[in-house]
Amino acid sequence: MKRIVIALLAPLLLGGCLFSPGKFTSELQLFANDQFAFTYDGEIQMLALGKLAEMANNSDENFVAECYDADFDMAECSEAEIAEQRAEWDAGAGDRRAEQAREAEKMRAVLGGIDPANPEAAQEVAARLERQRGWQRVTYKGDGVFDVAFAVSGTLTHDFTFPTIEGMLGANAFVSVNLRDGAQVRVDAPGFSRQQDSNPMFGGGSLAAFAAMAEADDGGDMPQIVMPEGTFTIVTDGRVLANNTDEGPAPHAAGQSLSWKIGATTRQAPTALIAFD
Repeated sequence: MKRIVIALLAPLLLGGCLFSPGKFTSELQLFANDQFAFTYDGEIQMLALGKLAEMANNSDENFVAECYDADFDMAECSEAEIAEQRAEWDAGAGDRRAEQAREAEKMRAVLGGIDPANPEAAQEVAARLERQRGWQRVTYKGDGVFDVAFAVSGTLTHDFTFPTIEGMLGANAFVSVNLRDGAQVRVDAPGFSRQQDSNPMFGGGSLAAFAAMAEADDGGDMPQIVMPEGTFTIVTDGRVLANNTDEGPAPHAAGQSLSWKIGATTRQAPTALIAFD
């Protein structure tokens, strides 16, 4: 089961799916004259950190013989079967180590040179965040989970994406804000949904579900994997042209608001189109 989880994790990380929300609250304010503010307070899990990376590095050592009967049910292996499987395992050791080294190098490149198996990796990630503008609190909780407070405000003269980490290119966005012609703003929050199963933390067939199974099977060695739980709110004095909230715009002291409750079963990414005219 651990090998299955590791096999699922690698392509997600190398494909840019590095981060997932835990418990959080997030708000985006969009006002006339391009004024904006964005906050995110809560947990972010960096999937490459914690015991999963450690298990990936040590997976070559975990030989277990597996045998099945005529009905394809698990059966006890004979000494001859164990010896045969062990010989095949040993013969493939060189190829496995070479592949492991290639994957580790790819992962370091994705992480901007940070080695996820390094015990100091989490502190290095926290240091990178703390020196970037907007990150007001970055506390490492273990198993790749950071407790953070992020806040920025100003004039929105260009597109905005959260989160970004210096040196880590192509990381998945929780929230993106895109400016359109005609004084329109498009907001998408792909990190707050399981749309097209792009976020491995969402859904019954997720990495989190596999991890829970592995933890039960292997005595609790799997890391904690946080589940998304929170709210995302847009506050604006603009005109809401489109949105996919359940309730639609609600009155707000600053104009109107849109709000989404996010959970492990959230399928649609929050989205809105707002005009300022």
